Amino acid sequence: MSATVEQRLAELGITLPKAAAPVANYRPTMQTGQILVVSGQLPLVDGKLLYTGKLGKELSNEQGIEAARACLVNVVAQIKGALDGDLSRVRRVVRLGGFMACTPDFTDHAAVMNGASDLSVAIFGEAGAHARSTVGVPSLPLNAPVEVEAMVEVA
Repeated sequence: MSATVEQRLAELGITLPKAAAPVANYRPTMQTGQILVVSGQLPLVDGKLLYTGKLGKELSNEQGIEAARACLVNVVAQIKGALDGDLSRVRRVVRLGGFMACTPDFTDHAAVMNGASDLSVAIFGEAGAHARSTVGVPSLPLNAPVEVEAMVEVA
């Protein structure tokens, strides 16, 4: 018998935070039919950014990977909040979008985004495998180095 999402989270030592409230005029999640869209999540840990700055300047790839993982944890918290706490309703992580605040010559976007992608598969199993886009940008809200958004199929 395969592990449940909650069991995988426990095995990974992950305790989901309370889903963050929006800080502007948007909704953190929006569902249409069986598709749940999760707005971009920053690498907040205990209400504070894990890191600030740009990849390729102030931050290493390893710090970027940690930030991407933190973003994915917050994505899962938003999913759990939208599904009234029932992560077993997730059928598939369809897509992740990753944004990296980086220097113009930074080219390791895919490696950094693997922090989120690998964690998605670790949490949801094969249902966590997804399509994705990874984009470098000049800045992100609050000087965050990474932001991750998601599209998830739910029951």
